[in-house]
Amino acid sequence: MQPATLAANTVHRPISGVGVGLRHKHVPHILNHLPKVPWFELLADNWLAPGGLNREYLTAVAEHYPITLHGVNLNLGGTEPLDFYYLEKIQQLMELCKTQHYSEHACFTQFQNQFFHDLLPVPFHESVVHHMADRIQQTQQFLGCKILIENVSSYVRYQENQFDEVDFLTRLTEYGDCYLLLDMNNLYVNEINHHESLRHKLAQLPLHRIKEIHLAGHEQRDGFLLDTHSRPVCDDVWEYYEHILTITGALPTLIEWDHDLPEWPQLEQEQRRASAIMENHQTEAVA
Repeated sequence: MQPATLAANTVHRPISGVGVGLRHKHVPHILNHLPKVPWFELLADNWLAPGGLNREYLTAVAEHYPITLHGVNLNLGGTEPLDFYYLEKIQQLMELCKTQHYSEHACFTQFQNQFFHDLLPVPFHESVVHHMADRIQQTQQFLGCKILIENVSSYVRYQENQFDEVDFLTRLTEYGDCYLLLDMNNLYVNEINHHESLRHKLAQLPLHRIKEIHLAGHEQRDGFLLDTHSRPVCDDVWEYYEHILTITGALPTLIEWDHDLPEWPQLEQEQRRASAIMENHQTEAVA
């Protein structure tokens, strides 16, 4: 592990309000029209993969808007050694985007060097908490800043679970001394799939750790919900979003849409709806 230089060399551009996930399809419109969106989130692995968003586009967007990074391949819940080569590329991308805002998932994505290309949930077990918290602390030491950890959707529960999802997230963020990115759609998918009470979960969350919220859509399948990020935010998730803001006050929020991408006006409509809800909660927590 090399010592972090990011905190000293990177100009931190705080975020507030309702941002939108940055996708290649929409970049020409964004640069031509400079829509009134306060910030964008870049899916870091799309940039790092061959054929990802080119440097000119990215730097052009970063000149006009704060950008946050969202990762899917750090494998914090995995058993392979933490990939510091991958983290080095993340650090370089953070410097390019002028951000210290990097989020990842409370999951594993590979096992025995096999990549699953999915966000696989981990058991809610004390040993897993300490394993992941240690890897979170290593990540933060390398990057020179605290990161955000996102809750994930799931379709089964482990028999090895020792506590519920909220207790797991509370322990993980406390032991790891990191922040929580609260994905409202993932919580809702889990509520339906596992017949759990989301309102009860929201009341038990570690509020002081929540620094960002994600809103996305899902698909109805035969007997369960599938987290696809390919649809508008559903009415129930909008209601839960309104409810959590009554507890936390306004928090930076992202409209996340990854598949079956709509044209820009539909994304902007989602962004405006979230912004209207947020206007009722003016005590904003800035990430």
